[in-house]
Amino acid sequence: MALTDEAVALMAKINKQYGAGSLVVASSLKNSGQLPTGILSLDLILGGGFPRNQWSEVIGMEGSGKTTVCHKLISHNQAANPDFTALWIAAEAYDRDQAAMIGANPDQVIVHATNRMEEAFQVAIDAAEARAVDLIVLDSYPALVPDGEAEKDMDEASMTLGARLMGKFFRKVGKETGRATTDDTRPVTGIIINQWREKIGGFSPQGTPKTTPGGLAKNFAYYSRVEVSRADWIDEARPGKGKARIGQVMRFRTIKNKQIAGQKVSETDYYFEDAKTTALRAGDFDIGKDLYLWALFYDILTRRGSYFDFGSHTWKGKDPVLAAIREDLDLQEELKQAVLTAADPRTHQALEAA
Repeated sequence: MALTDEAVALMAKINKQYGAGSLVVASSLKNSGQLPTGILSLDLILGGGFPRNQWSEVIGMEGSGKTTVCHKLISHNQAANPDFTALWIAAEAYDRDQAAMIGANPDQVIVHATNRMEEAFQVAIDAAEARAVDLIVLDSYPALVPDGEAEKDMDEASMTLGARLMGKFFRKVGKETGRATTDDTRPVTGIIINQWREKIGGFSPQGTPKTTPGGLAKNFAYYSRVEVSRADWIDEARPGKGKARIGQVMRFRTIKNKQIAGQKVSETDYYFEDAKTTALRAGDFDIGKDLYLWALFYDILTRRGSYFDFGSHTWKGKDPVLAAIREDLDLQEELKQAVLTAADPRTHQALEAA
């Protein structure tokens, strides 16, 4: 059904006054899709990955794996597209060795080192406007220092400076990241790493309430917010020597997600050292275990007592199933397609498109 003559005239008037594209028909808006993380458990609860042309937040305590997730995001997309380029705004040191261990190509990562808040935000805005990179990562917000705070002595208060700048940043960058929804401009994805802080003086039946630096306004600006935490350690037996700590179980929770329903939880195993009992190496995520757990969740892999069935395959015991999935790439692909088909249709479409 076509627009009325009055609506067409209104669009022409507004677009002439404020610039072409000020008013557009909703059907012309494009869904830029999601940027897959390469971590199946995280992609499934996000709805396919982090949203393109939007900003997301990755939150966690120290050592939980926030930066690791961002390095994996880069390495996975570089593997799919060698021209994939990331801008890493490093308020803290950029660990090139860790990034390389996870598979990131340093030749396609541009690093800007600064802890000046105004400078970091302006560089992010300029990059979003230029559309010269596919991903912008700011690591991390709490390490940034507003100029107003830097100019004060240690005994002078400087509360709310960072929160006000964060709010201003989102008001300005929103125009640059959102303007690509009506054309074929190169999409850009924004990620800001943040940390939990205890809310002093607060009380909750679940324990001490937590908050994140940067004020409350930012929470409304993010399209998705993901918490990364350590659920457990991964230890491997060393005969006659006890156990060696070789990895950790990462737990993800979508605090906010405008793509699909939020408050979803998943886990994955990450290895920071080689595992002697499997083919998993330092920097690997255990995709085999992810597929096993999600296949069980969606009843793709059926269980009969100690036996497991999938199609014409039958295994006795959990370990043989995991070993088969990890070793057989064709089996991995079959299970992945079955899991994606069983998942939310939007998630399947996003990951297939990627």
